[in-house]
Amino acid sequence: MTSESTDYLIVGAGSAGCVLANRLSANGKHRVTLLEAGGSDNRFWIKVPIGYGKTFFDKKVNWKYQTNPDAGINNRSSYWPRGKVLGGSSSINAMVYIRGAERDFNDWRDRGNPGWGYQDVLPYFKKSEDSEFPQDEYHSSGGPLHVTRTDKEIHPLCHTWLQAAREAQLPVTEDFNGAQMEGAGIYSITTRNGVRESTSAAFLKPARRNPNLHIITGAHAQRILFNNKRATGVEYRRHGKVETISANAEVIVCAGAINSPQLLELSGIGNADLLGEYGIEMIHENSNVGEHLQDHIGINYYYKSRVPTLNDKLAPWSGKIKEGVKYLLTRRGHLSLSVNQAGGFVRSSSEHQHPNLQLYFTPISYTRMPNDKRELMNPDPYSAFLMSFQPCRPSSRGSLHIKSADPLQHPSIDPGYLATSEDLAEVVEGAHLIRTMAATPAFNDIIEHEILPGEKVATDAELLQDFRQRADTVFHPVGTCAMGGDSNTSVVDPALKVHGVSSLRVVDASIFPNLTSGNTNAPVIMVAEKAAELILADAAN
Repeated sequence: MTSESTDYLIVGAGSAGCVLANRLSANGKHRVTLLEAGGSDNRFWIKVPIGYGKTFFDKKVNWKYQTNPDAGINNRSSYWPRGKVLGGSSSINAMVYIRGAERDFNDWRDRGNPGWGYQDVLPYFKKSEDSEFPQDEYHSSGGPLHVTRTDKEIHPLCHTWLQAAREAQLPVTEDFNGAQMEGAGIYSITTRNGVRESTSAAFLKPARRNPNLHIITGAHAQRILFNNKRATGVEYRRHGKVETISANAEVIVCAGAINSPQLLELSGIGNADLLGEYGIEMIHENSNVGEHLQDHIGINYYYKSRVPTLNDKLAPWSGKIKEGVKYLLTRRGHLSLSVNQAGGFVRSSSEHQHPNLQLYFTPISYTRMPNDKRELMNPDPYSAFLMSFQPCRPSSRGSLHIKSADPLQHPSIDPGYLATSEDLAEVVEGAHLIRTMAATPAFNDIIEHEILPGEKVATDAELLQDFRQRADTVFHPVGTCAMGGDSNTSVVDPALKVHGVSSLRVVDASIFPNLTSGNTNAPVIMVAEKAAELILADAAN
């Protein structure tokens, strides 16, 4: 066993960890070590934006989690890809840049987290951002993370979909992250010059030249080390050997909504009965670790099209080659985009005071979903597209916990989908909204017929049953180390310090008190920006 020391020890080089590695090492005053279980992100299919279809099942860059069968989705198991690579899930996600609704963060604040309201966190969103939107009170340029507007590159059918939204009496917005989030519009994505802009590319790459930053890949954290209740370092496995690093200032866990609670439990922070069952020494009892799991769950409606879609370009090998050459020469074209090109945040009925559904329009379709041996790269061999929805703020809660003391064994994940009447009602409302949009004049000459679920699925009960049978995760798990002022109901305090111990913080999606209304990568980056400021302020005192 070998050992070394550092000042700040960051576990996980994902969406949050890369940000912290950059910010904490920038002034040169502190030694910073970044541990990552995965390896390099210097891979072609990570750099190419649409290449996440190749990494979807790739165990070289992906944890490939599988949930337990869940009653809410007809006892089906759900596949949860998570990044196991520099950049974490920001290296394998769909790159959609959504901050979340103003009320999301005001709810954080009102749940006992002063300093986390929308106006409090907006400066941290702006700090990270290099936006193509004009600089104003919502946007800035010059930050590490480039946010690309895709208006001029999207498939023409996206404009048809926007017209359908207008005809369905939905508002339209130009900027989901500006003054008006509500409405249908075009998604911005995290790319730079046609290349994926993960947090590894945006934050870690420029920080590599800091001599006080040490990055260790292939390092699987096994447990946090303590002296009494002070975190003093981490034990990890690398190349079959167990090694340790001591932390003079803090251990900062940025392992994500699945791995962070798992690591806390393996280290003796969690439910006493559970840890006792596996012979883990108790450091501090907190039964909230691994609880309060929240996730977005959505469904695709498939439509056969009378006009060409991206299927026509990307299904045949000739089309793949043509688009590949165009991308290699210009860094433009369909390979430079996400398949999630248009969408929005809307109210499914006038009874809702805020947008309660997120919509997606995808000008490509995959009715023959691959298994875990194949890549998600071959669309249907006919013209078709998808319209999708997910409830923004599900009220159902799940949990995840270790199922052994072995750090290499995946935890037991129970999503708890569709466990409340509110969530069930929104599912039915969302299905009717998709059907309303498909029936607008804009799509009269476009849609040949609905492939899935098909016209035979018509009643509320049938629509709900279809959702239970086909819906799946949208890959946004949060909440398993939730932030709050009350240690009886949360895992970390508003400074992201773990209750009951010292020199230990958690900084990632697991601290979200409630799920934000959209994609979660941007708010995780914001959390890390704010955490870095909190940590450096403590160091200065």
